[in-house]
Amino acid sequence: MGEAVIALIGNPNVGKTTIFNALTGLKQHVGNWPGVTVEKKEGEFEYLGGKFHVIDLPGVYALTAYSLDEKIARDFIVREKPDLVVDIIDASNLQRNLYLTLQLLEIGANVLVVLNKMDLAEEKGIKIDPKELERALGVPVVPMVASKGKGIEELKKAITESLGRKPKPLRYPNFEPYIERLVRVIRLDKRLSEEYNPRWLAIKLLEGDKDVKGVIEGSSERDEIMRGLIDIKKDLQRKYEDLELALADERYALITQTAERAIVAREERMTFSEMLDEVFTHKYLGIPIFIGIMWATFKFTFDVSAPFSDIINWFFGWLGDALGSHIANDALASLLRDGIIAGLGSVLVFLPPIAFLFLAFSWLEDSGYMARAAFVMDRVMHRFGLHGKSVIPMIMGFGCNVPAIMATRTLEDEKDRILTILVNPLMSCPARLPIYSVFAGAFFTGKEGAVITSMYLLGIGLALVIAWLFRKVIFKGEPSYFIMELPPYNRPNWRGILGAAWARTEKFLRKAGTVIFAGVVIVWLLSVTGPSGYLGSEALENGELLAKSWVAALGHALQPLFSPMGWDWKAAVALFFGFIAKEIVVGTLGVLYGVGEEETAVSHAIAASGAFTPETAYAFMAFSLIYVPCVAALAAIKGEAGWKWTLFALVYELILAYLVALAIVGIGGALA
Repeated sequence: MGEAVIALIGNPNVGKTTIFNALTGLKQHVGNWPGVTVEKKEGEFEYLGGKFHVIDLPGVYALTAYSLDEKIARDFIVREKPDLVVDIIDASNLQRNLYLTLQLLEIGANVLVVLNKMDLAEEKGIKIDPKELERALGVPVVPMVASKGKGIEELKKAITESLGRKPKPLRYPNFEPYIERLVRVIRLDKRLSEEYNPRWLAIKLLEGDKDVKGVIEGSSERDEIMRGLIDIKKDLQRKYEDLELALADERYALITQTAERAIVAREERMTFSEMLDEVFTHKYLGIPIFIGIMWATFKFTFDVSAPFSDIINWFFGWLGDALGSHIANDALASLLRDGIIAGLGSVLVFLPPIAFLFLAFSWLEDSGYMARAAFVMDRVMHRFGLHGKSVIPMIMGFGCNVPAIMATRTLEDEKDRILTILVNPLMSCPARLPIYSVFAGAFFTGKEGAVITSMYLLGIGLALVIAWLFRKVIFKGEPSYFIMELPPYNRPNWRGILGAAWARTEKFLRKAGTVIFAGVVIVWLLSVTGPSGYLGSEALENGELLAKSWVAALGHALQPLFSPMGWDWKAAVALFFGFIAKEIVVGTLGVLYGVGEEETAVSHAIAASGAFTPETAYAFMAFSLIYVPCVAALAAIKGEAGWKWTLFALVYELILAYLVALAIVGIGGALA
């Protein structure tokens, strides 16, 4: 037995990922589909001497190519022609899932049906005969309970037995003569018939599929095919008012017949999932429960990850000092200690909170709760032009904008996804908190809590207003409707959860990590050198020396831009450093004021300096909240949305930050 390509496909939440993980184990990797940012998972497994390359296609309800996911799935099956397409069906919702199955059979794919969640079907009082379904569809059917590992070996065996099988054409009785007529014309172009299934082309042409019409445009028999199509459509329109609707009715009629044949007993019962939904999706209880779960998630993430971050911070500090003390050359020692090792440390210190946040969210996804969270928040988000699913990435933004931006992949519609990415950096991540603490402590004594809370509320308010504005001006139209079948609640599958969390964490390390590391090394270089040459590593701890560096020169160059807000060159330098990572802002101010990084000392120094007033300090906090996200977040935006939207986010946030800060200073000055 040689090698074979297997495509996994199915509706969302049918257990596709669980089956993919069960088949491939750890032999898998994640990338993007060519030209788009939709995640692509591939893996391998060996069985009975054969090697199987498994492609996990996006979860889709149909292959009409209305969405990016559908187009990717359809293009892969039509053009790549995998040796076998494993169609995973939720047995507890057989009829709805069969729509995709029929479309796969229309393409002429070699299909193997997996009837997953047989236990849930029985819990709902539905008994299905897999053999009868097999006879009705004319393809092999494997019953499974993937969450409990039942049926995996049977699936592997069925895969090997199904290779090379010739699929039977799917026939629609009322349309068969017309499909055959059109197929005869399409076959006049041999190249076209070899590249595509002529029956599928005929069906899609009758439906008016634009992509398929584009394929016919390139045919040598284009005119003949189009003439044949027009004639056939004239005949059909005498019988049917809406041809596309009539074909859909034909499919549903076949689906009903197939389901009635396969379902041998049905008894209406309320499942455990339905009982839980009475509470979790309750009209009044749903949102408070959602807020409570999100609070618990962040509490878990940051409480559990804090010791690991402290250890990483300590380790890289110790390593830098240890290496630096053994190297006589100051420049080389500083490069290793303050540039490379500190740069690595600044990347890896993010790792524990991000990994635990991904772990918590993977668990919530796997349990089935995330779909409910999006459902209960959909109405609120819709008013501001956002999709219900946007709420999850936005809440994640309070933990860290990087995984939050990556989490927008759960949004199917590209407009909804890009819009959510653009407003996500306005969610106040923990890196901004030290800035708020320092300035609130310095200028708003006794009101620190209210001032800091106002920053979080300002971020949320701006995100909603900007989303509403962008929806009106750039992403015109309503957000896509919330169409998502709520999956049943599942027991945690830790292998799948850990695999998903690691895959996302690894991607952060590979993409954002490299950018932060490079950025920190560049900042080090600009800090220890200046117009007079190398200043020595002392420049990182001595404000007078740092004032002679390139980065200080940059601060002086930027200072006129910020003079309307009353900020000096030190504030400009701190904001510049904050572009790399917001955590650096307070440290930079501490160095420039010669008091180190301790927050209270920095707070006292800034208050005593006379460089800020309460109005300009509040404006500085607001600017720090709004202006460009850190380099890691920009790298995440570039990875998810491309350069165009990265530059757009950069520009709009700078302008917004400037206008808001200017308004605060102006209004504050007028009221003073």
